[in-house]
Amino acid sequence: MSSIVIFGAGGRAGRAIRTEALSRGHEVVAVLRDPQRHPDIDNAVRGDITDPDSVAAIVAGHDAAVNAVSPASGPEDLAKLALDPDFFVKAVDALVASKVDRIVAIGLVSNLDGADELPEQFRAFAQAHAAGVQRLKASDADWVMLTPPMQLSVEAARLGRYETGGEAFVDGHLSYADLAVAVVDEIEKPTLHGRRATVFNVD
Repeated sequence: MSSIVIFGAGGRAGRAIRTEALSRGHEVVAVLRDPQRHPDIDNAVRGDITDPDSVAAIVAGHDAAVNAVSPASGPEDLAKLALDPDFFVKAVDALVASKVDRIVAIGLVSNLDGADELPEQFRAFAQAHAAGVQRLKASDADWVMLTPPMQLSVEAARLGRYETGGEAFVDGHLSYADLAVAVVDEIEKPTLHGRRATVFNVD
């Protein structure tokens, strides 16, 4: 059994990862910016992934940290957000400084090689995310960034399987539940180290 800290546990990816990890018997710490907004998540703790002191205090003694944080709750909010361009860099710096044994981050499909560029209103977000990727690549942490495809569904069933690729865009599909399977697999039995990988299904 592992002890897993999930930053962004109130989002779609974070919730699915929490559910998957708990179903396998792992200890889970759900980290939220505002736990009162998510009363259905038991024993959540307040935390800011860009604050090194907050991150260090939360992850101390745990085996892995998952970065499933989005700075906005959906496309409309994201388009209007005055995003700190260093948001994802600060998150990486805080996680790396915490010395947690394993970092699993959720990637952004539009930053993959060969992917279509996002509309203008989302490009600052994509650029901030890309800066975080480069910061991870420059670190000495044990990390992996799992990037789901454009077709990522909450409603789709958990298949319990997936494929992984490299840093090139893949026109596949995936459920959030199977993204969570991949994340927890990479904590239980890590196979990908210091790299970004696509996660998808094609049938």
